[in-house]
Amino acid sequence: MYLSELFHVCSVAVIPGWLLLVFLPGWKWTQRVTTFFLIVPLAALYLGLFAAHWNSHLGFGSLDQVFAIFQNPGMVLAGWIHYLAFDLFIGSWEVRDARRIGIHHVLVIPCLVGTFLVGPVGLLLYLLLRLGMKKRIGADEYAAG
Repeated sequence: MYLSELFHVCSVAVIPGWLLLVFLPGWKWTQRVTTFFLIVPLAALYLGLFAAHWNSHLGFGSLDQVFAIFQNPGMVLAGWIHYLAFDLFIGSWEVRDARRIGIHHVLVIPCLVGTFLVGPVGLLLYLLLRLGMKKRIGADEYAAG
């Protein structure tokens, strides 16, 4: 039962971080909250779950071994927390990078939503936006940002 509760707590816990990234990207606490109050604890919890539920029958050397990992509820939760932490980290990076190179935040919001919902798709959207902006503002200005 505690795994279900941890799933719920972790899933809800990241929402304030995403809201800060979308609505208050320039607030001095946004990056601190997302990194130190959300991502770091999630990473620690991931490590604990991974260590507690790993066994010698699990591995990453074949699809069958990976499938076995996802037959273990504790490892499924660890995998979910992995997604939550990494997606939030990528969203935080998107916001920092966009600010650094001068991409208007309104353009980043769809990328953040994509990263929150379907991680790699949101990252792909951001990288395409970034590439488009590089061409638009010129390589020299872009590199200086």
